Amino acid sequence: MTEQHEQLAALREIRTIMDRSSRFISLSGLSGIGAGLSALAGAAAIQWHLSSRDLQYQDLYKGVAKQETGLFLASVAVLVLILAISTAVYFTTRNAHKVKQSVWNNQAQRVVVNLSIPLAAGGVFCLVLLYHQYYPLIAPSMLVFYGLALINCGKYTYRDIRSLGFFELALGLLTCFFVEFGFIAWTFGFGILHVVYGIVMYYKYERSPQQVLN
Repeated sequence: MTEQHEQLAALREIRTIMDRSSRFISLSGLSGIGAGLSALAGAAAIQWHLSSRDLQYQDLYKGVAKQETGLFLASVAVLVLILAISTAVYFTTRNAHKVKQSVWNNQAQRVVVNLSIPLAAGGVFCLVLLYHQYYPLIAPSMLVFYGLALINCGKYTYRDIRSLGFFELALGLLTCFFVEFGFIAWTFGFGILHVVYGIVMYYKYERSPQQVLN
């Protein structure tokens, strides 16, 4: 029995090594937390802007809001994106050094490519919605394509990424039927879900002595 246990342990160790060699394991849970906090801060800024002008989220796609509001929303979106990418790069780079993995290896390149394709398609689709003035569907579409992007790249990194992707996708599809809650869904999907995912990832992998792919 002892010999069988040793053989099983050796097989598990081999499987772990093979998984590490084929997956990008440098993603940091702190990146998710940073992205989520950035989205929450952006949502708070948008809510403040709307409240200060006696506007509601629904007014954004009813033509009530002025051009300055559109410019403010665009500025906030760009700033949130920059903050999210910056925190992701910083914490992922730091984590890569801890696990002795290259930041830009073949696994990382596969993650970026498989993440970028659905995101690029989603970005173009949202511009199409904007062009045709289908404003209520923009927020849920962002969630849908982001979820698809996470599911698509999840096979090259931690499987938890795929789980987050399914949550984002389900939330986006549900919001398509209840567009009046688009802003709340966007805040929950990109803000709260990211923070929860980041905390889970951090305590599951980075706080443990060994990083294990499950």
